[in-house]
Amino acid sequence: QVQLVESGGGLVQAGGSLRLSCVASGRTFSNYYMAWFRQSPGEEREFVAAIGGSSIPTDYTDSVQGRFTISRDNARNTVYLQMNNLKPEDTAAYYCAARGAASREVRDYRYWGQGTQVTVSS
Repeated sequence: QVQLVESGGGLVQAGGSLRLSCVASGRTFSNYYMAWFRQSPGEEREFVAAIGGSSIPTDYTDSVQGRFTISRDNARNTVYLQMNNLKPEDTAAYYCAARGAASREVRDYRYWGQGTQVTVSS
């Protein structure tokens, strides 16, 4: 069993930055492929970024490539999502998730955090 807790969301103006954190507890963190997803009201949850257990590989959806950076600190059991040059369309609840192998599919992930809200004003 893995428990995930996100933090770092908030309200920011367009062009601003936020860093999300997700702390994991339970089994060996470095064994898990970690991902960030997001969901806007009325929309399906979508893949944002992911990272392998040893910090490679990383994977990004096209809309955040070059603006967002995923990283992890296995000593702190934490995965981060640095979000720069935020846009109003980035507004969503952001969730971290864990599984044993790479995937971009929501249905493949067993472990989820409770989410943290990011709101970008224009």
